[in-house]
Amino acid sequence: MAYTAFVSAEQFTTQDRERIVRLETNVEAGTASIQRQLDDIKSFMFWGFGVLFGGMGILIGFVIWDRRTALEPVAIKTRELLEREEKLERALREYAKKEPKLAAILRSLNL
Repeated sequence: MAYTAFVSAEQFTTQDRERIVRLETNVEAGTASIQRQLDDIKSFMFWGFGVLFGGMGILIGFVIWDRRTALEPVAIKTRELLEREEKLERALREYAKKEPKLAAILRSLNL
């Protein structure tokens, strides 16, 4: 006795058709539920990455601001020291005009 692989539609009863309709409805509901969950995960990921990159941007901005704030006193002190060095050099040159020994020392140091 050979069995056929296909079943004709005439062999289904009304109950079988109702079960198939219920199964299709359940599958569609499950698919919709999974799609909703995927949409929720996608939305969560967008928000998460947005917060992450926003925080990184704020952190980089703070580091740049802090570096500029920290370097400003150093730049001021450097300017003051350069001005003081120029004044001392001028004073030594003026005094060297009267003192030949100091003039010789400054020439030996290329000042």
